Amino acid sequence: MLYGICNLSIVPLRFEPNDPSEMVSQVLYGEHFKVLEKRKKWSRIRLAFDTYEGWIDNKQYIEVTEDQYKQFNTKSLDVSADLIDFVSCEDNQLMPIALGSSLGALDFFKHQYDGNRITEIQSKEKLIETAYLFLNAPYLWGGKTNFGIDCSGFTQMVYKLNGYKLLRDASLQATQGDPLSFIEESEPGDLAFFDNEEGAITHVGIIMKDNYIIHAHGKVRVDRIDHTGIFNGEKRLYTHKLRVIKRIV
Repeated sequence: MLYGICNLSIVPLRFEPNDPSEMVSQVLYGEHFKVLEKRKKWSRIRLAFDTYEGWIDNKQYIEVTEDQYKQFNTKSLDVSADLIDFVSCEDNQLMPIALGSSLGALDFFKHQYDGNRITEIQSKEKLIETAYLFLNAPYLWGGKTNFGIDCSGFTQMVYKLNGYKLLRDASLQATQGDPLSFIEESEPGDLAFFDNEEGAITHVGIIMKDNYIIHAHGKVRVDRIDHTGIFNGEKRLYTHKLRVIKRIV
C-alpha cells in the first residue's frame, strides 16, 4: 500500500483519471490519504479524513511512508482559521492555503505558518458563526472552499472547523447522527436533508434559529425552512423538499 499527502493549496479530486473528468471533491493542503492504485500520471486515493475516493494527479502530492501516514492520523485537531492565509516554504516562497486546511504536517513539509488556527473542539453554538464565514461563496460542484463550494462540502467544512467529522456527500452525511421527528425539535447546527423526485437525498443545509437555514444553492445563502422544505423568498417558491433532520452533535 502506498500513502500520500497534499503539499499544495487545493487539488481537484476527479471521478476518472483524466483532466476533463468531473471534479467530485477537493484535497486541501495537509490532507493525507492512502493510494489505492497508481498509474503513470494518476493515482486513485482514499482520504483519511472521510474515506472519500477519487483520482488525483501524481504531480500534485508527495508520497509518505506508512509510519508517517499513521502519525498524521494520530495528530490532534489543527486547522487554519482564516479565510485565506499563507505558509512560508523552505525556499522562503509563500503559498496560499484555504480556510480549513490541515496544519499537522507543517514540520514534515518544513513550512512555517503564523496565522490563526483551531486546535480544540468547539461548542455546537459555534457552528452557525462558522457557517457565516462561507456566506455568498459561489456554488461549485465538488468544491470545499470560499472560492467555490457545494452543499455537502459546505456542511462538512463547517463541522470540520469545529472539530467534528462529516462524510463527504449529502446522502452519506444523512447516515450519521440521530433523526428528529419534527422540525420544531431542531436546534441551530442540526442538519436538514432534502430529496429529489426519485427519493434520493441530494441536498443538505444547516438549521438556524427562527426557521432559517443556511445552505449552498447557487451560492451559500440563508432561506426560510418549514416542514415542507426550503422556501426561497426571492423566487417565492419551494426549492427543496425536506426529507429528514439529523442531530450530529
